Amino acid sequence: MKKEALLYKKLENKGVHCYLCAHQCKIAEGKFGFCGVRENIGGVLYTHAYGKVIAAHVDSIEKKPLYHFLPSSKSFSIATIGCNFRCSFCQNWQISQRFFSDKDPAGEPFSPEEIVKAALDNGCKSISYTYTEPTIFFEYALETAKLAKARGLYNNFVTNGYMTSECLEMIRPNLDAANVDLKFFRDASYRKVCSGSLQPVLDSIRLMHELGIWVEVTTLIVPGENDSKEEIKDIAGFIAGVDKSIPWHISRFHPDYKFSDHQATPEETLKRAYDLGRKVGLNYIYIGNVYGFGNDTYCSSCNKLLVRREVFSVLENNIQEGKCVFCKAVIPGVFS
Repeated sequence: MKKEALLYKKLENKGVHCYLCAHQCKIAEGKFGFCGVRENIGGVLYTHAYGKVIAAHVDSIEKKPLYHFLPSSKSFSIATIGCNFRCSFCQNWQISQRFFSDKDPAGEPFSPEEIVKAALDNGCKSISYTYTEPTIFFEYALETAKLAKARGLYNNFVTNGYMTSECLEMIRPNLDAANVDLKFFRDASYRKVCSGSLQPVLDSIRLMHELGIWVEVTTLIVPGENDSKEEIKDIAGFIAGVDKSIPWHISRFHPDYKFSDHQATPEETLKRAYDLGRKVGLNYIYIGNVYGFGNDTYCSSCNKLLVRREVFSVLENNIQEGKCVFCKAVIPGVFS
């Protein structure tokens, strides 16, 4: 179903200016924004991403990945079609790079009330807006998040961070956490690979942190694209400059979509990124998409094992009431 969009202004000649995401599209009558789901109909901006999901699953929260947010809990995860990036290495391109048309509206009806009920019925502690870019289905996510919050559920975004400050400030009362993809630290790479730019992503990470939203950051390390020592150090340094307690997830790339000719990330590259992150002072660094190492949480004060993980399962948890059970240091995150 279509619904009038939020965060836009009407212009002359029935044009509209959408300021939901950092593209800040100015859309002529009868045209869509860059996201492919927001359409100017007669001088009114409508979203076609409201109330229709393309994916809905019960996931472990660790899969997002969120490691300092309700560890070992279940999260009801939803997505609609569409994205405001065109990442050549997208791992969910079948749905994120699919856009609204009358012939292919894509998705099944699922109301915000039904989503909240499904989350509660499945014993979930949170709802994750994920798989595609949640900014694109903002109105849907916002209404769902409000209902979820009223029923005692948490809400989190898994996002590329390419939204405006107005978007973040509007959803802030109902958004508890976010995992933000920081894909590069070179603007040229964002423009070439993602059809976006770097600065808005950095601004979003800073603003989320200032607004009290729990933030974790993920970087997919792609050979030949963002795996140089200099760029990895710049990414880690930026995160540390915001807060050294922000968890950084270094994720292994697997060939996919338009990057199917690239090699998978060598484990040595991931370990080097880990070491660089530690050198700039990051307290919590994790390695994803690799089995056997890099998933456990250690206390930054006493260095004892806090959370032992295997893939997406928590096998041991030594955090109680947000503190290390050994030295009683406060562990940054949301634990209850």
